[in-house]
Amino acid sequence: MQPDRSFPFPLSIPRQDFAASLVVFLVALPLCIGVAVASGVPAELGLITGIVGGVVTGLMRGSTLQVSGPAAGLTVLVLETVRAFGLPALGVIVLAAGVLQIVMGLLRWGRWFRAISLSVVEGMLAGIGLVIIAGQLYAAAGLTAPVSGLGKLIGLPGALADALGSRTALVSLALAAGTVLVVVGWRRMPRRARAVPGALVAVLLATLATAALGLPVETVRVSGVLEAVHLPGAEALSSLADPALLGTVLAFALIASAESLFSAAAVDRLHTGPRTDYDRELVAQGSGNALCGLLGALPLTAVIVRSSANVEAGARTRASRVLHGVWLLLFVALLPAVLAYVPLAALAGILVHAGWKLIPFKGILTLWRRHRGEALVLVATATAIVAVGMFEGVLIGLVLSVAKAAWEASHLRIEHSDEGRDAVRVRLQGTVTFLRLPQILDSLEALPSDRRVVLDLSGIHHLDHACRAALETWAERHGGAEAVPAGAASDRHDGTAADSGR
Repeated sequence: MQPDRSFPFPLSIPRQDFAASLVVFLVALPLCIGVAVASGVPAELGLITGIVGGVVTGLMRGSTLQVSGPAAGLTVLVLETVRAFGLPALGVIVLAAGVLQIVMGLLRWGRWFRAISLSVVEGMLAGIGLVIIAGQLYAAAGLTAPVSGLGKLIGLPGALADALGSRTALVSLALAAGTVLVVVGWRRMPRRARAVPGALVAVLLATLATAALGLPVETVRVSGVLEAVHLPGAEALSSLADPALLGTVLAFALIASAESLFSAAAVDRLHTGPRTDYDRELVAQGSGNALCGLLGALPLTAVIVRSSANVEAGARTRASRVLHGVWLLLFVALLPAVLAYVPLAALAGILVHAGWKLIPFKGILTLWRRHRGEALVLVATATAIVAVGMFEGVLIGLVLSVAKAAWEASHLRIEHSDEGRDAVRVRLQGTVTFLRLPQILDSLEALPSDRRVVLDLSGIHHLDHACRAALETWAERHGGAEAVPAGAASDRHDGTAADSGR
């Protein structure tokens, strides 16, 4: 693959990029609509975000072959935001999140997102996937889903019972199930047939079946793209003073940035072209989100499904992702009425499949065999997102990940050795933090009360303040005639010890 030295993209577009742009357009079209509907906003806003992700973000440097647009990973957060603050506030939040991303990119913080635990990110995606699946099962049956993720899961049996008693709900469920089967089965088709994305084929077949058979299912409501655009007014901008809204801005910026940069790392493994500049990519994503916010549209991130389709279709330069945005723009301008024929049940089926793919079943099993602590962080993050919420779940995952890292970094060995009949030497080795304090104190309290204890700290590499204070207090409490400060042992490593007679 030739390096991409073009700006903004080559005047003579390579044939591979032209063909790849059509493939990405066909992949993106149903996803843009489906993500918007699942987020509780007009379908046109998803298409606007797809256009911005292609034409604006696609023109900017950062990643060469990564494609941006509305992502299923932010569906839950957008839905919660619209319910909490209203649709007009969404644009302001996305605008502020985009500006924050630009600032982080200019400060060269992009590389630090690579330090986020992969278990937290996969747990976040798994939790989002579960909430998407649960919510779209209600949509597939034409029912109203509960607000919370936990409520969605708990209410599924009752919703299924209601659906079994309604012919309309059963027809809608059958259409959604058929859509999923087509998407899954399309991968077994000959390679030439697979040039057309399975998601698009499934939506087209569902649309034709609905029209031909007159199925009693809801279809996408279309109001026009220009009517869907809402520029943020003064009242909406003033809402940025609300601390709760600022927390949502931070959640959008961090989650969208992490998802985009992790996607960039995955896409870089799929091709041999130029590697991603993470700081420039963060600026590109922020610029796209700032414009989406001004237009009142959905937030955008880099999307691995579209990006991998772009690479597999043979794309070589940024021209393919820019052109896919142009095709979306032409579709919105020339064929918007086509959306009114698309059944919502088909889009629900597409998103159920997308949510399922967000759950790393194989990754969880692999982690459980090799790194059980990481597996527990992943499961805890996903569970917290379902039970509490998106932002809170990610914070819980990050806290657990840091606590796990701190625990593993605190290596401690406790050795006991006799020093004659009346003395025992306790030697501590490694890095000692407050996390190991219960273990140390339990070991010391278990020693015979009739023997003198020599507490040897010469093997300690680091001793934090809490442990130093606790050990000095223990030595004084047990009658030591002399106690060398623990800090001296940990700093000098000179073999000194605290001698405690008991």
